[in-house]
Amino acid sequence: MVFLKGEIGLIMSSFNEVYSADIQRYGNGKPSSYDRKFLKYLRKYQTSTNKLGRFVYRMLYLKHSEKHCIEIPCNTKIGKGLMLCHSYNITVNPKVVIGENVSLHKGVLLGQTNRGRQKGAPVIGNRVWIGINAAIVGGITVGDDVLIAPNAYVNVDVPSHSVVYGNPCVIKPRENATEGYLKVAVES
Repeated sequence: MVFLKGEIGLIMSSFNEVYSADIQRYGNGKPSSYDRKFLKYLRKYQTSTNKLGRFVYRMLYLKHSEKHCIEIPCNTKIGKGLMLCHSYNITVNPKVVIGENVSLHKGVLLGQTNRGRQKGAPVIGNRVWIGINAAIVGGITVGDDVLIAPNAYVNVDVPSHSVVYGNPCVIKPRENATEGYLKVAVES
């Protein structure tokens, strides 16, 4: 089952709805056959109610995820419109929640912190673009319409409509922060 972040809570969606939103994000340029298979098996596993089907899709998913060192657990809560850009070496903690229309680039880390004020895993909002080798860690919230620059280290809450860069991260407010970076497949 795919869960979507919303004000009311998390709701379920069907395979066709979620997978087609993922593929639409690629626009006229089609995703590679690897990305299509990866997203298909991930979404099939998440939406399947049949135990045998879930087992088969999980095995296919694991096979494809190992090939490109993508560690996104099947049970991670991910909204519609996930886009993997240059998908290689992406690591996501299973407790992370990812909103709609999020782009993850090569080398992205969405991780958990086990101690301190920011103990926990991040919650990523809608329409978020995360650049190459960015690390987002801890029990933080990243708002909607946020652009996180390549190589940024984010361990603090990020308000909506912001651009984030650097280590330690610098947050700059900006309306339409992801405009030109993000093709939205579904309205969030």
